[in-house]
Amino acid sequence: MTDQPRPAEPMQVPVDESHILATYANFCRVTGTPEELIVDFGLNKQVGGTAPETIQLTQRIIVNFFTAKRLAYALQMAVVRHEQAFGQLETDVQKRVVHQQAAKA
Repeated sequence: MTDQPRPAEPMQVPVDESHILATYANFCRVTGTPEELIVDFGLNKQVGGTAPETIQLTQRIIVNFFTAKRLAYALQMAVVRHEQAFGQLETDVQKRVVHQQAAKA
């Protein structure tokens, strides 16, 4: 019998959520430098067809590219699970509006 290496189990990292703040955002902007990514979040209050309004940014997260890659993977897996449970998410607003109008007809 040969000893096969066991696959590494994900490590549970203890976290302290006692000071966490939750903010809703429906807008994000990603910029960065060669060393890090800057992700700004805010609320877009515009309703389709209205004049452009300034979006007030409320949160900024700065991460290195290693953390950004782990975050991108975690977000992708969460979206995949959501779509498996609830169906495809359409990110093109125009296609969503057309689809919703067709469903009502």
